[in-house]
Amino acid sequence: MKVAFYSPLPPSRSGIADYAALLLPALRSRVDEVVVAERGKRAPRADVSLFHIGNEPEEHGWIVDALREQRGVVVLHEAVLHHLIAGITIGRGDGRGYLNAMERDFGVAGRLLGLGVLDNLLPLLWETQPERFPLTGTILDLADGLVVHSRYVETAARTLGYDGPIWRIPHPAWPPHEVVPADVHGDPLIGCFGYLNVNKRIPALLEGFALLREQRPGARLALIGSPAERFDLASRLERLGLGEEAILREEYVPEERLWSLMAACDVLVNLRSPTMGETSGSVIRGLGLGKPMLVSDVGWFSELPDDVALKIPVDAYEAATIAAALELAAARAGELGAAARSYVAAEHDLGRVADRYVAALETAAAGDAVADRVLWRVAEAAAEVGIEDTTELARQVREAGLA
Repeated sequence: MKVAFYSPLPPSRSGIADYAALLLPALRSRVDEVVVAERGKRAPRADVSLFHIGNEPEEHGWIVDALREQRGVVVLHEAVLHHLIAGITIGRGDGRGYLNAMERDFGVAGRLLGLGVLDNLLPLLWETQPERFPLTGTILDLADGLVVHSRYVETAARTLGYDGPIWRIPHPAWPPHEVVPADVHGDPLIGCFGYLNVNKRIPALLEGFALLREQRPGARLALIGSPAERFDLASRLERLGLGEEAILREEYVPEERLWSLMAACDVLVNLRSPTMGETSGSVIRGLGLGKPMLVSDVGWFSELPDDVALKIPVDAYEAATIAAALELAAARAGELGAAARSYVAAEHDLGRVADRYVAALETAAAGDAVADRVLWRVAEAAAEVGIEDTTELARQVREAGLA
């Protein structure tokens, strides 16, 4: 089998690029040939093509262009693609394409809303409420199969009318390796990594951390990542009285520094709401390091086991809940960290993830013949060991993406 692989790759500063760089060698060790497609060059010939789709037009617009020319299996990294669709329609002077996408998912009312955006009568929907108008249907119509990382995204795709095969494959984890913690300290040291904006619940985190500092004056918060353009982090820190003794600030950091800072932290925080259906590589890294984790109780994050991550409801008590959860996570660091490591090893192992990708790609390349053969073998094995009630077996076959 020859696979064409479409994705951003490092040095692109995107989580999907990091994901692809992790997955690619594992696929190459299991498949006859994997050819990486390049922007602006002729599409490689292959038995099946794998298209990684995220919400950034600059990173993924060319991949959508290729998908229009040559269908294949789409890795749907997010359930909301409004920003991507706007970028490859309005951003290219194709207002009609944007209206068609709005109408495809939301009917005539959607088209009228799109006209309001084009005529500057309404705010830009991809900035104000993208979660209400995901515009993922445009991509689903081009996919011969979907790879998703969560039940949340699978349900979103089915809700939008996608009836093709879906393989739910976990986000791969980085193989265990020795990490030397950075020489930074706090009592406890809390870490938050990634783009800093309102959707990452940074205001609530800062308020919760300020409450924690009232009880634990030695606590420090490492904010590692660039702030959003219109997010005034400095004024928020000043208002809460959080100075350099409380806050460690670094913007974009290279891979080695990222790992070392994470390893130095006692507790990690990765909040977000509304969710775009994303799966967080930062969360997977932290859990693999055995770090207690706070997440928002939304989307894929809600699917994490309760003994692995403390889930924060997005409500009026969010800041107070964060403060209490930080205290609890620091006190139960050993217990939560051990559960996190075990979970990642069992569910996100890179080798097993790559095996499931290969099974999905083989099925997509060979069509129903592979699925029929696998199901026949499963049925034979069930008969040989005397299984008569196949309800649970059927559930596990569907769970594995075999039918």
